[in-house]
Amino acid sequence: MKKKNLIFLVALMIGVAFAFNTSLVLAKDMTAKDFEKESLKHITTISVSDAKALLDKGGITFLDVRTKKEYKSGHVPGAINLSRGLIEFKIGKEIADKNASVIVYCKTGGRSSLATYTLVRMGYKNVKSMDGGWKAWAKAGYPVE
Repeated sequence: MKKKNLIFLVALMIGVAFAFNTSLVLAKDMTAKDFEKESLKHITTISVSDAKALLDKGGITFLDVRTKKEYKSGHVPGAINLSRGLIEFKIGKEIADKNASVIVYCKTGGRSSLATYTLVRMGYKNVKSMDGGWKAWAKAGYPVE
């Protein structure tokens, strides 16, 4: 009985090690666009028109993940700015409630999809990426600050 358990444990460890190494190899060959496509499988997106309707309704937080310079050039009214590279470190101070309704955006949607996926993985329940990003918002003629 003990020998069967040992064999099972060794086989399980080998299987886990193989799976871990395989995932590392696959990730190593991915491009930024591949990461973006992968993130879209795990997140919810929202159109700019639906995002605008939620802004008008209130009770939603917009999170701009562009750089400070991009944010200062214009942003969704009331949006919080946390550049994508700082999300994991600063989100808890800006949006502590993991049930808060949050719409994440960047310039065109790439960074926001990655940031949204990060937030989902961190346990945020009601987070969406704005499809088309800031460019789509501005093109639609929606209000800016």
